[in-house]
Amino acid sequence: MRSVVMSLACMVGLAACNTSGPDAAFNPAEAAFIKTPGKATIEGHAFLRDKRGVVNVRYAAGEIVRLVPATAYTQARFAHFYGAAKFVPAISIPSAAPDPEYVAYTRTTKAESAGRFTFEDVAPGRYFVTTQLTWQAKDALLAEGGAMYEEVTVTGKETEPIKVVLSGN
Repeated sequence: MRSVVMSLACMVGLAACNTSGPDAAFNPAEAAFIKTPGKATIEGHAFLRDKRGVVNVRYAAGEIVRLVPATAYTQARFAHFYGAAKFVPAISIPSAAPDPEYVAYTRTTKAESAGRFTFEDVAPGRYFVTTQLTWQAKDALLAEGGAMYEEVTVTGKETEPIKVVLSGN
């Protein structure tokens, strides 16, 4: 039992090291396009496969989904936290607070009961769509799930909604 507790302490300590943010400074001019009304719609579905339990899929019901403009700051932030992946396990979700001005240049919505979400009136530009989905299995010591994102480019010529799947892949 002691080795399990020591292992958990080491993992928590390593996760805590992942708290500093990117070195790039946020530039509101780079993100200003998100505040321009557009004509595109982004429709998505957020879920994760539960490999441990009886439930095969966990939906991001009620979770906040963010639409984030891809700026130098955002790209550095995502590279810092996600590395080369588009998923971070729950134990490694960073706790670094973003630049408050950066948050003002994002849009949010809540996923409905089946994990579906929509952003309407999206202006042309490159974006990251991100959410997190975590849960605690009754027999588990650590939270499961994690944070995930996908990249989307809106051209302004779309005639159908842009589809996004956030599934940690």
